[in-house]
Amino acid sequence: MKNYDFYEFAVNTAKGSRLKYELNYIQHGNTSCLLHCIAVAYFCYVFAERFKFLKLHERDLLRGALLHDYFLYDWHIPDKSRPMHGRYHPKAACKNAEEDFNLTDIERDIIKKHMFPLTLTPPKYRESVLVCLVDKVCSVYEIFKKNAYGGGTVNKVFKKIGDAYK
Repeated sequence: MKNYDFYEFAVNTAKGSRLKYELNYIQHGNTSCLLHCIAVAYFCYVFAERFKFLKLHERDLLRGALLHDYFLYDWHIPDKSRPMHGRYHPKAACKNAEEDFNLTDIERDIIKKHMFPLTLTPPKYRESVLVCLVDKVCSVYEIFKKNAYGGGTVNKVFKKIGDAYK
C-alpha cells in the first residue's frame, strides 16, 4: 500500500460512516478524536510498510486503528453510565464500529484491546499490539505538543477526509 492508497483507504473508510463526528470531540490536548485516530492509523501504516517481513494484515490494521476510538461522545463530560472512560470506551467504540462496518476478528480485537493494560485482557494479534503501542505514543505526543501533526502527512489525510464530507 502506498501513501496515496493510505489516503484513499482512510477517505473510503470515513465515507458512509460516523467518523466525521469525531471532529466534535477532543481526545488529547487540543487534538480531535478524528485527527488522533488518523495519526495512529498512519503511523501503524508506516511501521507495517517498513517492516513488511512481519506480514501484518494491513487493511485490518488500518481500519482497526481508524476506528479504535469510535466511541462518539465527549469523554470530558462526566456520565454515570461510563464512570471510567479508559476502560469503558473500547466497548463503546466496538459497538459503534459494528453498527457501521462488518468487522474482522483482528479489527474487533484492535478496538476492544487498544487500552491494554486497562482493559485487562491482552491483545491477541500483532496488529492489536501495534495499535496499542502507537496509540500510547501518539497520546503522549498530543498531550505535550500544542499543534500536533500541524503540516505533515497526518494533517493532509485529515483535511482530505474533511473534504470528503463537504
